[in-house]
Amino acid sequence: MINGQIRDKEIRLISETGEQIGIMTAKEAQKLADDKNLDLVKISPQAKPPVCKIMDYSKYKFDLAKKEKEAKKKQKTVETKEVRLSPNIDTHDVQVKVKNAVKFLKAGNKVKVSIRFRGRELARQETAAQIMRDFAEQVSEFGQIEKEPKMEARTMAMFLGPKAN
Repeated sequence: MINGQIRDKEIRLISETGEQIGIMTAKEAQKLADDKNLDLVKISPQAKPPVCKIMDYSKYKFDLAKKEKEAKKKQKTVETKEVRLSPNIDTHDVQVKVKNAVKFLKAGNKVKVSIRFRGRELARQETAAQIMRDFAEQVSEFGQIEKEPKMEARTMAMFLGPKAN
């Protein structure tokens, strides 16, 4: 609450420099704030009596938004990239996929390795599991298994995460 929105009879007032002025009526505090061309802002409504401070409210809001923006800049979002394989993939094709997965892991992203089964390929689940293990072994320098290979409908999936240095 700011300025005219404050309806309390008595408030504890803090000046713009941070020193306590004391307990007074809201009208007196508003008059003090108006004399200094600043706003009266209620900062602690639950206190008895409520605590109000004299400050430049628009500048305060601007600084708050600026801090929030800075905090967002420093955040790192982790994405999950997907690498798709097939049960009858050739060795060179696996090497290309490993290269891509290593690039993703170096960038700090997680990698979902999936093998999609079509038709009769569903009978070759053990070969697909072996392909997954080999894939994980080849990227083990840069990432580790976060979730073991698991069947979900017609897809076997495994999640790799970047290694913590």
